Amino acid sequence: MKDVVLLYDDCCIYEIVILNYFLKATESELVFCSLDGKAIKAMEGYSIHPDAMLKDIDLSEVRSFIIPGGDISHIDQDIVYDYLKTLHSADVLIAGICAGVNVLEKADLLKGIRSTRMKEYDCILDHNILTARANAYVDFAIEAAKALDLFEDEADLQETIAFWKEFRRAL
Repeated sequence: MKDVVLLYDDCCIYEIVILNYFLKATESELVFCSLDGKAIKAMEGYSIHPDAMLKDIDLSEVRSFIIPGGDISHIDQDIVYDYLKTLHSADVLIAGICAGVNVLEKADLLKGIRSTRMKEYDCILDHNILTARANAYVDFAIEAAKALDLFEDEADLQETIAFWKEFRRAL
């Protein structure tokens, strides 16, 4: 199963870099896609060459779909919303951070669930929809990794929290 990241011009890579690290470290099949498959220029200035066009992603092979924040006007297209609705109906983990949450909202996926649209949450998973504010990128990565069962055991999870959230040295 694939973990798919939707990239677009002016997307915020820093918001998803820890999650990407967790996915690669656990040998997950990480696929970067864009609407047209062409290189994108991230907000931080990185040029990134996606692996695929969104339309070429086989939705039956998707385990998670991740949307970073940024200038989402670049992905304001029906294909994105249709894909999200299809993935949601298949109970795939869908994760949006920062403005990526707006994409989930426009796809009509946030009705009736807890999300960061509610002031009390910085990062929340509800009905396989993970939403996070931009500054909750560490929580976002950890919650997605928990939902995807990437941790070996509770000790691995606690060590990850200690390192990434509490800034404790790895032993």
